[in-house]
Amino acid sequence: MSLRRLAAQTALELRLLLRNGENLLVTLGIPTGMLVFFSLVDVLPTEHEPAVEFLAPGVLALAIMGAAMVSLGISTGFERHYLVLKRLGATPLRRGELVAAKGLSILAVELVQVVVVLGVAQALGWRPAAGATGIGAAVLAVLLGTAAFAGIGLAMAGRLRAVGTLALVNALFLLLMLLGGMVFSLDVLPDVVASLARLLPSAALADSLRSALGSAHAGAVGSAPGVDGTALGVLAAWALGAPALAARLFRWS
Repeated sequence: MSLRRLAAQTALELRLLLRNGENLLVTLGIPTGMLVFFSLVDVLPTEHEPAVEFLAPGVLALAIMGAAMVSLGISTGFERHYLVLKRLGATPLRRGELVAAKGLSILAVELVQVVVVLGVAQALGWRPAAGATGIGAAVLAVLLGTAAFAGIGLAMAGRLRAVGTLALVNALFLLLMLLGGMVFSLDVLPDVVASLARLLPSAALADSLRSALGSAHAGAVGSAPGVDGTALGVLAAWALGAPALAARLFRWS
């Protein structure tokens, strides 16, 4: 693997992501807007005060899902449709370098998301109580969640038409957001639905981040930071299974 080619392709992928207004809306605009709105307007069915304590980790999970699944899936789908990937295959750039460059560009975007979302959350009154173990668990959850959602996005982008990928990935984004415990607790759902929802990568990521980051406010969700082994286990299963499925289904043209 050429580090020079990898760095150049990563920079290109990052520029393509950041100059697309729709990508910025999904990865930063929508999550930040939801965090501010639902923190200030008392409309959510939650007993936790302040609401930002519950929302901050969930909205961060939402932002990661938007970057790793929606943004990556749609952009890759249209690159495949317009034969960009096929043309890249004729260059010295190797397949592994392209995949690594896309992954690194997504991680760079997620770093910006972490700074923006958690910075806004702290301005709204969020006070995390995570120690070294909690921060380590949060980083692990972000990496596993990125792998899981990237695998889902690439599985659709590598098999469906570009327009089909666009429609399906957005529909799945909304479904996973509603069943992910990101903006309201899964406890408000029927028991059977809540149990099934906790097997989804969105709920597993939100629960993992909520447990890892904790809260300095007594009585808030996850006030004792720690590691949610069950949620991390579910997330790890998706992080292994979704990329494997993408590798099996993906077609470069």
